[in-house]
Amino acid sequence: MKKIITAKGLTKSYDGIHNILSDVNIEIEEGSKNLIIGESGCGKTTLLSILEAIEKPDSGVLTIKDYDVYGMKSKELTKFRGENIGIVFQNYQLIQELTAIDNIKLPAVINKKNINEKYGVKVTLDNKETADKADVLFLCVKPQFLYGVIDEIKNSVSDNTVIVSIVAGQAIETIEKAFEHEIKLVRVMPNTPALVGEGMAALTPNSNVTKEETDVVVNVFNSFGKGEVVSENLMDAVTAVSGSSPAYVFMMIEAMADAAVIGGMPRSQAYTFAAQAVLGSAKMVLETGKHPGELKDMVCSPAGTTIDAVAILEKDGFRNSIIDAMVGCMNKSKELGKK
Repeated sequence: MKKIITAKGLTKSYDGIHNILSDVNIEIEEGSKNLIIGESGCGKTTLLSILEAIEKPDSGVLTIKDYDVYGMKSKELTKFRGENIGIVFQNYQLIQELTAIDNIKLPAVINKKNINEKYGVKVTLDNKETADKADVLFLCVKPQFLYGVIDEIKNSVSDNTVIVSIVAGQAIETIEKAFEHEIKLVRVMPNTPALVGEGMAALTPNSNVTKEETDVVVNVFNSFGKGEVVSENLMDAVTAVSGSSPAYVFMMIEAMADAAVIGGMPRSQAYTFAAQAVLGSAKMVLETGKHPGELKDMVCSPAGTTIDAVAILEKDGFRNSIIDAMVGCMNKSKELGKK
């Protein structure tokens, strides 16, 4: 997981003699929950004040979201804290009408005007408001939270809103029933290479979505990869061939790099060579239009090194292993869809 807060060598003393904190190192991952426990007077509050960018350490470095917090000027730091850090103090003054989480999110609400002016993005903490104002509404939650969210927003979604669900394993019919009225729905199965602009997404619109509306959603996914419309009965196959397949490819790259390390290549260089070979091979399939078998034959010279390697892969069941793994993935996807 991505490290969102990193502290290195934090030291703090209030009298210049006795250190409250001495060479403290902390890494906090995004999405994690962390608890600091210690005896009274051991420096818990001081440490939290430093991590919250309220108090400056005598020495050490604090980075939040890759920003050197105490390298900022005063105005920059104030702005950064207002946009990125929410705090409920030990001696707190909460707004009674708000929940605990909404009290913590309050700085984001206060700063939403700045976000709107800077990026043209309207910010709200209210799911109903989002559903009411969105032309295209994305449902991007874990399956166990989906129906609670639907129950919250179902009366705020208009007949013209296009709902895009990327929730794993949830069929169109199941989601339609949860809304309890006619909706425009597009089910999507994306994959993680979208993070680097090379995603592959399968899209299935329900009967209420027009071709023009489908094209709008496809274009969204084309902006960070490629999107294609498929029949919903292919979604389990999509899960195996693109949704889960990056994991198989990563395993192959890792194995290729391990072999190169055995041959004496430094590991970092081995990963580069292996990953670039996979990237280039994939582009050849997509851009030449040639069958993968034909492209393989182009590399295999008679009595050469490559055909020996291919023969060993065939003997050890390379193809069958991949096929069996993907069939297992499809079967698991079908099983999850029934729950």
